[in-house]
Amino acid sequence: MISGEQTPTQYIQHHLQNWTVGEGFWALNVDTIFWSVLLGVLFLWSFRRVAKKSSAEVPGKWQCFVEMLVEFVDNSVKESFHGKDKLIAPLALTIFVWIFLMNLMDLIPVDWLPTAAMYGGYWLGFVDDPHDVYMKVVPTTDLNTTFALSLSVFALIIIYSIKYKGMKGFAKEMTLTPFNHWALMPVNFVLESITLLAKPASLALRLFGNLYAGELIFILIAMIGFWQLPAHFAWAVFHILVITLQAFIFMMLTIVYLSMASSEH
Repeated sequence: MISGEQTPTQYIQHHLQNWTVGEGFWALNVDTIFWSVLLGVLFLWSFRRVAKKSSAEVPGKWQCFVEMLVEFVDNSVKESFHGKDKLIAPLALTIFVWIFLMNLMDLIPVDWLPTAAMYGGYWLGFVDDPHDVYMKVVPTTDLNTTFALSLSVFALIIIYSIKYKGMKGFAKEMTLTPFNHWALMPVNFVLESITLLAKPASLALRLFGNLYAGELIFILIAMIGFWQLPAHFAWAVFHILVITLQAFIFMMLTIVYLSMASSEH
């Protein structure tokens, strides 16, 4: 609900502002780091717990769900990754579940956790005004998170290209395709560099754009007053498809990019 001390513009700006420590390049979005690490730990703890307590006799509902998810990711890797590598399947599972959990935070009503943080900080004496506390709880609406994920994938693309093709093979790929002639090597290098750099950029911007737009709609819904809960539920039913699809797309593109990087042709 909008505070009487805030205009609609101030309300929206407050919800879109990160809790930041530091300035300039060295600024850290503390809320993004906190929620992404917390959700990552939750993922690791819950899956490890299932693995330790797994039973073939009478599996529980959570164990069945985890097994279905692991099988789904494993089949996706087998269909899309044309090679043998022990890292790809665990990496794909981590990417899908972690991004899905970060996206899932978007379904929590936008005022709940930020309001708790605002008044918690005020009561604990950290600030004089509750509105001085900022808390964004959806890490994937922060461009820093999506680019951190995509740049990690980009680093793996380079590593896998050199691992499977060698430095010489990677250099040939960058300079002798698509035009296999020495005179066009500069042109090839420019074209291949743009193609290579477009991969992490598209990964990061696609995930950020979809989740940021979804969050903005939830914020606008929160401003309509009495009808916000029915409207929130209606948009959430549709948005859960978006957050699942975005996690799946990021995972599949990662698998495909690494498959292309590891191909010796």
